[in-house]
Amino acid sequence: MKHYEMSRRALLGITTLAAVAVAASFPAPAQNKPTIKLGFIGPVSGGNAQQGLGARNGFLLAVEQANARADYPYRVEAVTLDDASDPQTGVGAAMKLVNDPTVVSATGHWNSPVALATIPVFNRSEMPFIVWGAISPKITEQNLPVVTRVTPTLLAENQPLAEWTAKKLGLKKIAIVSDTSDYGTGNAKAFADFFADHGGTTVSTNLLPVGTTDFRAVLTKIKGTDAQAIYFGGVIAEAGILRKQQAELGLDMPMLGISGFYDPGFISIAGAAAEGAMVSYPASQSNPKIDKLYADYKARGFAEPTSPYTKYAFDAANILLAAIKEVGIKDKAALAKHIRAIKYDGVLGTTTFDANGQTKIPVKVEIKVVRDGKWVAKED
Repeated sequence: MKHYEMSRRALLGITTLAAVAVAASFPAPAQNKPTIKLGFIGPVSGGNAQQGLGARNGFLLAVEQANARADYPYRVEAVTLDDASDPQTGVGAAMKLVNDPTVVSATGHWNSPVALATIPVFNRSEMPFIVWGAISPKITEQNLPVVTRVTPTLLAENQPLAEWTAKKLGLKKIAIVSDTSDYGTGNAKAFADFFADHGGTTVSTNLLPVGTTDFRAVLTKIKGTDAQAIYFGGVIAEAGILRKQQAELGLDMPMLGISGFYDPGFISIAGAAAEGAMVSYPASQSNPKIDKLYADYKARGFAEPTSPYTKYAFDAANILLAAIKEVGIKDKAALAKHIRAIKYDGVLGTTTFDANGQTKIPVKVEIKVVRDGKWVAKED
């Protein structure tokens, strides 16, 4: 994305950089400690804000808890920046972080196009950077020395979804609609390939620009085929519009995808037409550490609810904090190398990274479906 990716789109009317520096600290334990800064970037405005705000708060909680520990050697300030799901805005945020000598490392991005735009900035500056949300395989395939990722790639969701579609739903023919971003094209190819592995056929593939608001021509063409369902490879807003227009045209067939539109915003946009839409999503975890995270989050009283990415940003921040405590802040290359080699026991489980910086935690998915206006686990 996990997921996983997504438009990950730019709401160009609101792409001014919103930067908030938060001194997330508890004054008493932090006295007489050197101050460092950690950066966070994500969509905290626009249509994907719920994902970014939940992640930002997980990041802030990790920083606050570090500052509350007497044994943590630094006082940590959190610098949180908005990328508005827009690559250009994301690059501006990344430049702000790398040009501040007090920022040691950072984590960021829900949208793959934004991450793909910013990781060269962090790599040139040798600033360790952990991706907490974006799931395009291209992010870690580049094997940039400073870049790691705690979320699985979109392949980890598309494979089981394609198998489930063919075997459990018994579908043989799919129409694919997606956006033209790296995330969208990656999804379209991955699902088509995996679906073919299980005997399925893609009857049509339509890739449209990010921000498309009229899918009627594409839907009319699909209506004239023998497709049994629509796979959508984009994210929230476009997914909701597509589903709503599908209902308006009387195209009565399932719509499915990975977690890119697993969000209440999809239901708000699609309205009653959202009913029955399905996505794959990394299976819910239950362990003492993740239970404590959610309890601490509630006790902290954040204005926003958790999002599916709260836990990823929380662990990303804690991995950075643990590495900084162990290695220090003077040698960024050594810090990045330590992160790549880390074995971190957190809310996600035991995180280790492969040779490209991709998390090696195995992924299990479950199917979510819209029932009575809410996303719920599909039981059959």
